[in-house]
Amino acid sequence: MSIVEKGQYRARFAETAEEIASAQRLRYRCFRARETETSAAKGALDQDEYDARCRHVLVERRATGHLLGCYRVLILSRSAEIEASYSARFYDLTALAGYPHPMAELGRFCIARGALDPDIIRIAWGALTALVDQNRIGMLFGCTSFRGTSVAPYRNAFALLHRKYLAPKRWMPGIKARTSVPLQPPELRAENANLSHAMKEMPPLLRSYLTMGGRVSDHAVIDSDLDTIHVFTALDIEAIPPTRARLLRAISA
Repeated sequence: MSIVEKGQYRARFAETAEEIASAQRLRYRCFRARETETSAAKGALDQDEYDARCRHVLVERRATGHLLGCYRVLILSRSAEIEASYSARFYDLTALAGYPHPMAELGRFCIARGALDPDIIRIAWGALTALVDQNRIGMLFGCTSFRGTSVAPYRNAFALLHRKYLAPKRWMPGIKARTSVPLQPPELRAENANLSHAMKEMPPLLRSYLTMGGRVSDHAVIDSDLDTIHVFTALDIEAIPPTRARLLRAISA
């Protein structure tokens, strides 16, 4: 059953083990595959213990069922359950355990290479909007990922995040992972960064969060397993600008 349909695309829940495996294959290609791998290796799965706890959303071409994008959502009816989230592996989320509304963790958000139609991402966000409204979610959170494990290419982006988008202290995540790095290293002051280039350095998912009022942790985590740098990102649903909220709900209607 579709959550959202628009034009030639639809978003729906994965309903079978094979459909979840299809999403895991796409995740592998987006997050783990290397150009030097054999064709057999490129059919491998990206999977972990969190998959069993989540709902998996597939974005497909309606006419063929071809998978164009996917993500998983973990619904937390009580904020005290936040320690069961994927993000809690990397961040101390104690400050969020008292958040007064249900929460949802968005993870493994990816779009197939070559799927460039902006309606694909609009459908993905429209489906997520429907889930947020149906479950009365107050906060959406997750780890947004920068490709690679070198901080150097993203120093402008990190400086901008530190300058304008830090989370309030009342729910700022604490340091947990040994591979944590500050968003603003001592040698790079925000006023010396090239802030005009900063947004170009950020992954599209993080840019989407920020335009809706998202906030980030004051440090990132280097994840050598996925070959990425994670930044904890959270969006208080009430902070979404009204015009943007209306557009998202128009897609999800």
